Amino acid sequence: MDSNMYAVIMAGGVGSRFWPVSTRNHPKQFIDILGTGKSLIRQTYERFLKLVPAENIYVVTNKDYFDLVKKHIPELADAQILGEPSAKNTAPCVAYATHRIVKENSNANIIVAPSDHLILDEQEFLRIVKEGLDYTAQNDSLLCIGIKPHRPDTGYGYIQFKEEEAAPSIHPVKTFTEKPDLALAQTFLDSGDFLWNAGIFIWNAQSIISAFQKLLPEMDVLFADLEPMMGTDKEAEALVNAYQLCTNISIDYGILEKAENVTVYPGDFGWSDLGTWASLYDVYPKDAENNAVNGKRVQLYDSNSNMVCVPDDKLVVLNGIQDLIVVDSAKALLISRKDREQDVKQIVTDTKLKYGEKYS
Repeated sequence: MDSNMYAVIMAGGVGSRFWPVSTRNHPKQFIDILGTGKSLIRQTYERFLKLVPAENIYVVTNKDYFDLVKKHIPELADAQILGEPSAKNTAPCVAYATHRIVKENSNANIIVAPSDHLILDEQEFLRIVKEGLDYTAQNDSLLCIGIKPHRPDTGYGYIQFKEEEAAPSIHPVKTFTEKPDLALAQTFLDSGDFLWNAGIFIWNAQSIISAFQKLLPEMDVLFADLEPMMGTDKEAEALVNAYQLCTNISIDYGILEKAENVTVYPGDFGWSDLGTWASLYDVYPKDAENNAVNGKRVQLYDSNSNMVCVPDDKLVVLNGIQDLIVVDSAKALLISRKDREQDVKQIVTDTKLKYGEKYS
């Protein structure tokens, strides 16, 4: 394996749309949401082990999740788990991880990816990532992995690419568009030159640092000044101070939408961000009546097109039920129409206000 290849796994999110299974104390990335016997973050780690040396894989997470990361990926050294003192979106996350890596290897070539996505065709994904890493190792480019859309989805951002190629299968980016309405999403699908933004990025360390210096210079200075203290007993306190001064901004909005050297590699490898219960339903194996069931003691009578996720030791019976989400946890039960599952995030907010952190 190439010792200059690094992976940064972003694992700080709460996953509130997967409530009540995903909670603030035990979020989605640490759950076996697919019923495979492995959590999403464990699957992500094992995927990158096939491409990146184990010692070059870093996880950026909320400091409160440090022990959870160690539980799910015990192979990681403590120094490979970067605990953020507060949530400030993805730009500070990337800046922190990049400067931590650069202190060790200024020639680093880095893939940055979320911890909680589904990838069905792992071989194709790794092929694209390897080609992407080979490209960024030789080129000053911020490379996005885009997903060829199969439907007019309003839940994703879109990347429009130019027809010409910067390299085989790699195109310069023309525009970024935040989540569109349905009519615009259909237009994007019909045009053929728009991709879903998967939130997976590849670049060499010098390219992304140069982008920060140009587009988010104050943030870059904060982490460049922190670099000498990284890995020492002074890091934690200095990191708190840096995050207090950081802008809350995404890497997409802060860097990628403004940089002039952004490219995209269109991919199709069975990807889902698993952002909602409905998105899990779309990819989950189903029975003859289109029910997706995660649970060992679920009995279904005259019921179809339901998403059911319940503990293995709980008996759950559905009788005459259609198009519902039924999710049970130790502390809460959610029953919702599938077409109303976008309400779950607000439900979590309301629950927190009414009952406190216990149920959220």
